[in-house]
Amino acid sequence: MGKPNAQEVHKFLASAYGIPKKIHNGPVETLIITILSQNTNDKNRDIAYSRFRKKFRTWESARIAPLSSIERAIRPAGLSKSKSKSIKFALKRIKKERGAYSLAFLRKKPLEEARGYLLSFPGVGLKTAAVVLSFSLGKPAFPVDTHIFRVSKRLGLIPEKTTVEKAHELLEAAIPPEKRHSLHLLLIQHGRKICHARKPECPACFLREICAYKFKTRI
Repeated sequence: MGKPNAQEVHKFLASAYGIPKKIHNGPVETLIITILSQNTNDKNRDIAYSRFRKKFRTWESARIAPLSSIERAIRPAGLSKSKSKSIKFALKRIKKERGAYSLAFLRKKPLEEARGYLLSFPGVGLKTAAVVLSFSLGKPAFPVDTHIFRVSKRLGLIPEKTTVEKAHELLEAAIPPEKRHSLHLLLIQHGRKICHARKPECPACFLREICAYKFKTRI
């Protein structure tokens, strides 16, 4: 059995789950939410962001606030010392360079130029940059989270020993630009529903016949 290609996986997943609706939030909001999401789960991220926005009704109020105040607000997300510094730096830099809290100018930039700008912010890695590009700026970036990293390796879309950084490069190159946003969401959905980190439900998986996972169980 040969290894599946990304378009084949997209076809199977879209047939099973449907094409997900595109999600678009403001790029500054997405940047902060994604920084909060690093190394934590969605629940803790959402609690932290809710506390952050309750404490700081405007980006300006967060920018001028003491770092300790931001840190306390986002504590449920973990790593609050480093994340508070990243958030405050981002708000200060955006306001200084753009005169307003907006990253909309990146929509007109080529993908790699926009990516490079976001990666120049402390605390912003490939995944965070790709989320902002894909979800808020309409760019064909492909974020790789823990679900996608796991499922892609099991399927055989990327080699077993691929690093997370290399996975971004390989998967983005393998997926047509117009399908990157939807495949990102579909792979996450599949990772949560069937291809769990522990005890993947291989017998119930409609990808099992094209999956390269060597430990899969069959019906």
